[in-house]
Amino acid sequence: MAATLLPTLSPPVSRAAALLLLRRAPPLPFSLPAPLLRRLLSSTPSPPVVQKALNDANVSESDLCAVAVTVGPGLSLCLRVGVHKARKIAKEFRLPIVGVHHMEAHALVSRLVNKDLNFPFLALLISGGHNLLVLAHELGKYVQLGTTIDDAIGEAYDKSARWLGLDIRKGGGPALEQLALEGDPKAIKFSVPMRQHKDCNFSYAGLKTQVRLAIESRNIPADHISISSATEEDRQLRANIAASFQRVAVLHLEERCQRAVEWALKMEPSIKYFVVSGGVASNQYVRTHLNHIADKNGLQLVCPPPSLCTDNGVMIAWTGIEHFIAGRFDDPPAFDEPDDMQVMQQINMVS
Repeated sequence: MAATLLPTLSPPVSRAAALLLLRRAPPLPFSLPAPLLRRLLSSTPSPPVVQKALNDANVSESDLCAVAVTVGPGLSLCLRVGVHKARKIAKEFRLPIVGVHHMEAHALVSRLVNKDLNFPFLALLISGGHNLLVLAHELGKYVQLGTTIDDAIGEAYDKSARWLGLDIRKGGGPALEQLALEGDPKAIKFSVPMRQHKDCNFSYAGLKTQVRLAIESRNIPADHISISSATEEDRQLRANIAASFQRVAVLHLEERCQRAVEWALKMEPSIKYFVVSGGVASNQYVRTHLNHIADKNGLQLVCPPPSLCTDNGVMIAWTGIEHFIAGRFDDPPAFDEPDDMQVMQQINMVS
């Protein structure tokens, strides 16, 4: 029913905490042969984001006390570039290095803005690529209660928004949520996923298919007429689909989270907080309905501000600080160690 989620890092001696975040490089749609990859790793100049972070903080590498970097999960090539750069800085300036699990960072960033958020707590991570329910016992000790078995909720929002002809330049989720305000959430009878499964896992692939079929069956020309050019009748049809999709998508969240809360309280009766993070956590409809689950079970809902909900440097930096203070970091790489040595080993710890 539950499984261990994240490994802990072996703790050397602790030092005062400060660090630099190195974000992952953007995904590439192809793989590179090993010789070419080695040349890229040895010759690529510092990513602009690294220097910008230093400039914005008015510091240089010599002012740092440690380096934090995402080590997974994610595409190996993208992670490798970031870890390579982090280890290079750590070696040159003799800095400890903290490997950060991307999903743990989403769960912990709320502790940056809510000083009362103590362990244990229940966390729901919802984004374009992940649905994850975890019980956070303490730093580095988490139990997975549920995960997505196919598509995540953010993916379903994005695809539905695209099929409805919405302007998704600022994200499909916000665009669909806005259109849904104009629609009838019960106009389309979409089925709630996985009601026959008594677990905490998520599935949005089937709901995506229902949305696509609803659009096709109503002959909505969303593929070549955007919402801005739609007739009043056409716009209302699209709004009804958007509202009906959102109602069922979030109802699926509510049902799985209610079961997870019940499981979590049996394992940790002292839980007081329900943390919701990830890009979809900025959706106000989602927050309102998950707050009902929290209130129903005597918990306090905690969400990061919208600026910290999506993937961002602050969440990696903060998680690095938490582990650094606890003494969970690696010593600076040796001077005679090749720049790309142990990079894959570090990534493979969590991928």
